[in-house]
Amino acid sequence: MANDMMVTEESFIKKGRMVKSPSKMQPKELEEWEEKEKAYVRNYLFSIGQPLVYQKNGKMLAEYADGRIVNL
Repeated sequence: MANDMMVTEESFIKKGRMVKSPSKMQPKELEEWEEKEKAYVRNYLFSIGQPLVYQKNGKMLAEYADGRIVNL
């Protein structure tokens, strides 16, 4: 494949919300990025009326914008 046809990592980063590849982040920087992304996902789901669904202690839970947490 010719070099001009290769897709670079920077091409992917520029398409989305990422500024820097997680593989190139320092541990503290990666931790901060993960927390920011968790908050973004939670806020997005709540804004479209969907719960945040996750597993905790082996149980599936749905967390709603009003603070309710329901076992699934």
